[in-house]
Amino acid sequence: MKKKVTIQDIADALGVSRNTVSKAINNSDGLADSTREKILQKAVEMGYKQFSYINTLANSSPYNINNNNDYGSSLNKGEIALFTTVFLTLSHFTSVMLDKLQRELSQLGYTLNTHRVTPENIAEGTLPITFSKDRSSAIICIEMFNREYDEMVCNLGIPILFVDGPTKREGLNLPADQLYMENTVEITRFVNDMLMKGKKRIGFIGDYDHCQSFFERYTAYRCAMLMADCQVDEQYIIKSNSVEYIKEKLSKMKSLPDVFICANDFIADDSITILKAFGKRIPDDVLFCGFDDAPESRSMSPKLTTIHIHTQIMAYSAVHLLLSRIQEPSLDYRIIYTETELIYRESTNLD
Repeated sequence: MKKKVTIQDIADALGVSRNTVSKAINNSDGLADSTREKILQKAVEMGYKQFSYINTLANSSPYNINNNNDYGSSLNKGEIALFTTVFLTLSHFTSVMLDKLQRELSQLGYTLNTHRVTPENIAEGTLPITFSKDRSSAIICIEMFNREYDEMVCNLGIPILFVDGPTKREGLNLPADQLYMENTVEITRFVNDMLMKGKKRIGFIGDYDHCQSFFERYTAYRCAMLMADCQVDEQYIIKSNSVEYIKEKLSKMKSLPDVFICANDFIADDSITILKAFGKRIPDDVLFCGFDDAPESRSMSPKLTTIHIHTQIMAYSAVHLLLSRIQEPSLDYRIIYTETELIYRESTNLD
């Protein structure tokens, strides 16, 4: 049996560190373009499987995804419908994932077509006019956080995959496969790092009932503070994604915390912009951490400390969940989390 190529194998072949190879493959920042390109080329040459999800599924999946083992087939097997309530721009964390997902599904004989779920669809409980259940093999839902509507979609009788989803604050789960980025470990690490530096007044900005990922990030923050026996000051909790509401709350604060953790990078960017307009300096007056590692987080001033989502492995996991569900509809529902990585930048410069 041919030996599986690992990240360490690629690192050894190029004489670089394992961390450097991991950054190149997962599209993390901090690498020169020439270095990244050299690593990616070597990974392809050596047959690193993360660049060929089809082969990985063919060799290791317990499910007979393709009875003919023709993983490069162009046979049209139907549509994978993408439901979303927003326009997924290049800044959205799923943009790289969807690009990879579309290419892999195409090689497997599926098409990935986007269907916008409008506010009218949600209010009336109707499906997008462009969607046809008869030609769809499965649905992948992104930015679909209305529980009642999601439950209606789950009752269509075809495979469903949610990338993130509505909050489970009340302990309610959807009857579908679910894919998340890991939301707790790196938040916990960040809180503990800040506490070790003497930064004990830590706040949170973001509507933690917006979606399950926001809720998990918020609860990770609170649990980390609780486990460290450190009091959470409720005045430093801003439960909103609205720029105007955040501005109002910040303007009324008698003092700022040492640190703000934000539910994502865009909320962090809005909050920093507001505080700058108030004459505050970042990171001198307050430190900031976001989540997602959006492209904007690297071009902000100051550059934003954030938590990177490995979208390549999310694409791999999405392919596996979708195809195995199509092949075996009776499988128990699965919830998968993929690794994330805390990245320190200027917004938490403590020097």
